[in-house]
Amino acid sequence: MNDSAPGADGTPGTARAAGSRRKDVRRNQQTLLDAAAAVFVTSGVEAPVRDIAAEAGVGVGTVYRHFPTRADLVIAVYRHQVDACAEAGPALLAAEVSPHAALDRWVGLFVDFLVTKHGLAAAMQSDDAGFEALHAYFLDRLVPVCAQLLEAAVAAGEIRSDVTAYPLMRGIGNLCIGAETDSRYDARRLVALLVAGLRKD
Repeated sequence: MNDSAPGADGTPGTARAAGSRRKDVRRNQQTLLDAAAAVFVTSGVEAPVRDIAAEAGVGVGTVYRHFPTRADLVIAVYRHQVDACAEAGPALLAAEVSPHAALDRWVGLFVDFLVTKHGLAAAMQSDDAGFEALHAYFLDRLVPVCAQLLEAAVAAGEIRSDVTAYPLMRGIGNLCIGAETDSRYDARRLVALLVAGLRKD
């Protein structure tokens, strides 16, 4: 059989096979990233690679094949989570009953991200250039999404118009500091009060 023979859509067989392999690689990476994220939540970013491999149902060698160093894996996990948070904004705007409800739900996802990033702050103090770029990526992806949600809620007459995305996100971030290590502190409740305070009188 000629692997290069075109298929029904006119695509050569070799191109179809290469595309299928790329999809498999992406799917495998997503599985590893989801598994690593789950392990990081419970054990921090220094968790043994074998735990991540077990969570993903693969061998340790598979993890290293996709992510040769721990820094590669940590950066990829958090980029993956930032992307998920960014993509949730427009989806929530389309699905929720009001822009304020979408904003409230999105802020909840943002808080979940902030309070479950065990060890990331310490990791970002390293000299690894990838961690330096991660903060810029975080802002570039999430500030416009938060701005879109705020603008929609303002346009709907639901919230005050004198709050912008970056200060709001910075305030939420400050409220989340230490939340993962102090069981007496409920950052989510305080953030909910902050978001409720955006309502127009």
